[in-house]
Amino acid sequence: MTEPAPQQDYGFRHVLIDYPAPGVVLLTLNRPDRHNAANAMLHEELSHIPARIDADGGARVAVVTGAGKAFCVGGDYADIAAGTDDFTYKLNGMRETLQLVSSIVDMRKPIISAINGPAAGAGLALALLADISVANEEANLSDGHTKIGLAAGDHAALIWPLLCSLAKAKRYLLTADKISGREAERIGLVSEAASPDQVLPRALELAEQLAALSPLAVELTKRSLNSWLRQAMPSFESSLGYEMLTTFSPDHLAAMSGKDR
Repeated sequence: MTEPAPQQDYGFRHVLIDYPAPGVVLLTLNRPDRHNAANAMLHEELSHIPARIDADGGARVAVVTGAGKAFCVGGDYADIAAGTDDFTYKLNGMRETLQLVSSIVDMRKPIISAINGPAAGAGLALALLADISVANEEANLSDGHTKIGLAAGDHAALIWPLLCSLAKAKRYLLTADKISGREAERIGLVSEAASPDQVLPRALELAEQLAALSPLAVELTKRSLNSWLRQAMPSFESSLGYEMLTTFSPDHLAAMSGKDR
């Protein structure tokens, strides 16, 4: 009998690692006191998640979720406000976002998001770019960029039109309205919606199902399907550039003044 691969030390501070079933690694974003908002360290760790999973010999499939009541509500406003005039901070953030999105698209192993609570910004990017997404039917998902004077650039142009149609993408990305997990499933933005207590169990059930299949068959099926996303990468990179440009706009600076989460 083949010995199980040793559990890996991912080296993360704000992401907990567990192995709830053979071949399944569970990553839990762990800043519950801030609704798992991505400060500088967590944002960097998010960008390394795909590579760590691919390098993990004990994992055939990954599940990512959030500690507490939220999945991840996006960037931590305290950090964003502090970096308002810091060009290097913004450049690093742009590079990490590009790394996160492109590496999720290209990673070999499947990833499932268990969207247990509110998701926005970088958290929503991770949630929706996962190969399978299971959302709390009562949770709100929101790409709120336009509400704070930013172009929607961290993932939206890449994935929303493919998931839920261009018409629905424009409806929610232009207005920045929140959308429930139940409605997100109805329009195809997420794979499934579940009751709050069943989100993680359902994601783990799907993960075990995938872990039992041929890893190469799953990998190459995922790769062929993600060809649609690779074709859209130029649009994503443009939108990310537009977002960075609008971080210097008066509207964004006014929106961020005095804001805290």
